[in-house]
Amino acid sequence: MDDAAEVLRETPDDGARERFLAFLTPPRLDWRGWTLLAALALTVWVSTGFYKVQPDEQGLVLRYGAWVATTPPGLHFHAPWPIEGVLLPKVTQIRQMQLGLPPNGGVPSARDTQMLTGDENLLEADADLLWQIKDAGQYLFNVADPETALRVAAESALREVVSRTPIQGVLSDKRSQVADETADLLQSVLDREGAGIRVVQVQLTRVDPPSAVIDAFNDVQRARADQERSRNEAEAYTNDILPRAEGEAVRITQDADAYKSQAINLAQGEAGNYTAIYNSYAKAPKVTAWRLYLQSMDSVLRKSSRVILDSSGQAMGPLAPYLPLSEIKPPPAPAPATGGGK
Repeated sequence: MDDAAEVLRETPDDGARERFLAFLTPPRLDWRGWTLLAALALTVWVSTGFYKVQPDEQGLVLRYGAWVATTPPGLHFHAPWPIEGVLLPKVTQIRQMQLGLPPNGGVPSARDTQMLTGDENLLEADADLLWQIKDAGQYLFNVADPETALRVAAESALREVVSRTPIQGVLSDKRSQVADETADLLQSVLDREGAGIRVVQVQLTRVDPPSAVIDAFNDVQRARADQERSRNEAEAYTNDILPRAEGEAVRITQDADAYKSQAINLAQGEAGNYTAIYNSYAKAPKVTAWRLYLQSMDSVLRKSSRVILDSSGQAMGPLAPYLPLSEIKPPPAPAPATGGGK
């Protein structure tokens, strides 16, 4: 105002001075003007309550600084400031945390990475943790320092799972199982505490024995590898020889069963033949005896090439001399006649 008065004193034109004073004087409004001005101000104030939540965000409505609601992506409205405000944290971003390293990025100590296995061996392990915000309200208002709490809970879960697993399993075939169990245990702890964090993945990056005993441990691992190789070779030999032995045993059993069936059938056939002969003999003893004699002689003589008979004919009985047909030779053909001289 002092500057304006100085300008007025230096201005020689009274008309210019009046115009300048009129410009500085606020306009006089009637009740309608004031009502319109108040309505305009109210409209502007109410319009500040509209907000938009992006697809990768969650809206947190704060009423006098206290979290009262969580809104999904889209256009929403809250009571204008200073009654209510809104926070828009990103919840789809996947964050990474390295377990076993100090939070400030310093050099890790052996105490930070060493843990006890299920068979009471020391082990140094590092892991990568991938996580994201599941509930922004719980993440921001239920835990004082969410990332520090997450680091402590993750390292505790990893140590608990490793303490139930032998060192050989952690170093070889159970690394993925240890990581999965750690993720499940960590997620259950976070859900129980209402931390609003979702564990995406836990991956073991380094699993080694302590550096002071790593050479001795490698010797033990090589010996175990040789033991495993020998066991595999023995199992392969067993898998090769046992099926063949079982097959041979089955074949011998089947041959024995076949021979048994054949012997029983032959015995039953011979027994049935003897029974039939006996029944015939009981009905006609002489005829049956003579038939058996002839059959026996036929069987004996069929196998011999020559038969010698008593020349007197007394031992022949009613039998005629027998000479195999193979011994009979045809008579020689007569010599052709030759012509004589007259």
